[in-house]
Amino acid sequence: MRKLGIYVHIPFCIKKCRYCDFLSFPAPEEKKREYVSALLKEIEREAVYYKDFTVDSVFIGGGTPSVLPEGALEELLETLRQFYRFCSVSGKDTEDGMEKEALLRHTGKGPAENMAEPEITVEVNPGTVNRKKLESYRRAGVNRISIGTQSVHGKELAYLGRIHSAEDFFRTYQDAQETGFTNINVDIMAALPGQSVEDYMDNLSQIASLKPAHISAYSLMIEEGTPFYEWYGEGRMEGRTLPGSMGMDGNGGPVLPLPSEDEEREMYECTDAFLRKKGYHRYEISNYAMPGKECRHNVGYWKRKDYAGFGLGASSMVDNVRWKNLSDMEVYIRRILEKNESVREEISRLGIQEQMEEFMFLGLRLTEGVERKEFRRIFGRDMEEVYGPVMEKLSSQGLLETGGKVRLTPYGRDVSNYVMAEFLI
Repeated sequence: MRKLGIYVHIPFCIKKCRYCDFLSFPAPEEKKREYVSALLKEIEREAVYYKDFTVDSVFIGGGTPSVLPEGALEELLETLRQFYRFCSVSGKDTEDGMEKEALLRHTGKGPAENMAEPEITVEVNPGTVNRKKLESYRRAGVNRISIGTQSVHGKELAYLGRIHSAEDFFRTYQDAQETGFTNINVDIMAALPGQSVEDYMDNLSQIASLKPAHISAYSLMIEEGTPFYEWYGEGRMEGRTLPGSMGMDGNGGPVLPLPSEDEEREMYECTDAFLRKKGYHRYEISNYAMPGKECRHNVGYWKRKDYAGFGLGASSMVDNVRWKNLSDMEVYIRRILEKNESVREEISRLGIQEQMEEFMFLGLRLTEGVERKEFRRIFGRDMEEVYGPVMEKLSSQGLLETGGKVRLTPYGRDVSNYVMAEFLI
């Protein structure tokens, strides 16, 4: 069976963080319930297109999925299991009590013994999750939790506009462990306003001391349409006073300076060295895992595997056809619940050139790089035939290794945006 990753978007949050440009917003409980009803119906009506696929991973992201009430994600995952083909990890199924794997053998839908347990991830915010919700996730078959903390320093969390405290994070982590989760990711940000290298490394050290299976370590990005862009988007500013409504204490306060480029690079390099000593291996530019704990769902993106997105604004790519769902909440709900119509838009088929470009600039995010033989298998051409001059140039600049696998050098990872752009034909 062909493998399929599924992404489900929950667009709700308690409030927008100051750096966030994701499709997310606060909403009343009634609107959340209406959205979930539309989402479940979308999942059901789209199932006809995926009869030949086996679900390999599910990632429920946002927004803040944990803002939904207890039981909502159980209903969501049960709907996915009802209409899509993947092994169950949560016990019995069907009226006669057969387990899912036995059901697969019985119905002839696929050899259960060859189907790995699906990776099912839910993103949680420490300010919106509790032990009861975590227990309900376990019952639903969730086997991977991603905790977005970004920092364990109170002043940094407040400046970012996060709704949780460091204590909330540590409590959530302990609750997740005691509830039975062993595959836990923690998100951390570097290069925060006012942050020193020592501040960042203290954050990283405290998180690594918990020994999570996976750590995602990203540098802060200043995105248009966010409060941070208003403060930092046109350059690095010091000493500017915020409007009273935007200050950390509600009475106004200075905009903190961003770390220098040299400080940001030091944070980046220290992350790799520090986590390597702690037993983590870097398998992607910003992601570190204990052996065997790489995020299967995200690796699927970087290796251009088929994935289906459900929910507001969610993206999909199947058989080299890409589309996204519309991003207007009211139109999304009305089109599904009232008209039973598709919410797909911006549908396009990727040409061979676009496929080759994606193969290179997505695959090179992985530290293992891309394989020449895989490129030839897919496209019927040698990599050098298409990218020979580019590879030679980048190799001479010390940015690319061009052996059996083509991969970024450590220096190449430092300037990865430049390297990736070179593979756009």
